[in-house]
Amino acid sequence: MSVTDRPSSQDDALEAAFGAPVDQLYATAEPGASLRRALELRSFLVLAEEQVARARDRVHQSTDPGRDLSELSADALRFDAQWIEAALNARAGYRTALDHLLRTMPPPGPAAGTKAASRRPRLTAVTGPPAPAPAPVLAPGRGGKAC
Repeated sequence: MSVTDRPSSQDDALEAAFGAPVDQLYATAEPGASLRRALELRSFLVLAEEQVARARDRVHQSTDPGRDLSELSADALRFDAQWIEAALNARAGYRTALDHLLRTMPPPGPAAGTKAASRRPRLTAVTGPPAPAPAPVLAPGRGGKAC
């Protein structure tokens, strides 16, 4: 089974952000940069979550109540604990990166520079500072003093 077919803990967030089910997002002919990055992070997340589940299942199997206690290995459990810790750290990192991408990606819609994007209202006239007040008129015969 491919990572595109497996569920992840972030599928609902991806579907909300991009407005389509995950399988349709993978089928997009030419995904934008944000979608491409989101799907790549989702693929890594799916693998990390599968590793957590496998290690968890190994621990459950080795600690099954019906199992012979002489088969229990502290070394194997320690290894599984380290494996789970590494897988959980990877999962947390991929979730954080995907959350950050979904929060910071540009809103869906026409790309900048397209005809639709350039139809936004623009300021067409720029007004300058007010014109200076007219110079006072000088009255003749008063020695050049203003009235």
